[in-house]
Amino acid sequence: MPKKLIIDTNILFSSLLKKENIIKRIIFSGKVELFAPYSIFIEIFNHKEKIIKYSQLTESELTELLYIHLTKISLVNEKMIPLSILETAQNIVKEIDESDAPFVALSIYLNIPIWSGDKKLINFLRSTKAIEIVTITELLSLLKI
Repeated sequence: MPKKLIIDTNILFSSLLKKENIIKRIIFSGKVELFAPYSIFIEIFNHKEKIIKYSQLTESELTELLYIHLTKISLVNEKMIPLSILETAQNIVKEIDESDAPFVALSIYLNIPIWSGDKKLINFLRSTKAIEIVTITELLSLLKI
């Protein structure tokens, strides 16, 4: 049974930057079932130019690559998450980065960990023990990839 995880924007961002990388191997391994809030689109498109610049992909190539990635990610409309959970998530991340609130809310709602490379978020969530969070290194060890 695949490990269920919330994929953070920085993980998806990193996967889009290089043709081959360990993150892509994990995403397409069949060993993970990934979820993300709809807001992941907003974050990716806010950084579209940066991704194009660093990946050296054309806009069309990026769109196709993003589509392929999104076939492996179940998107969840934040409107389906109860308001009380959204408020709890906002309170948890208000001191670090409010754009992480949808990911934290989805983690609470689905009761599954977040997969992130954001050191600030990782350290904060681990210090508060509010949400389970895994790193790439931990995931590689867990999945034996």
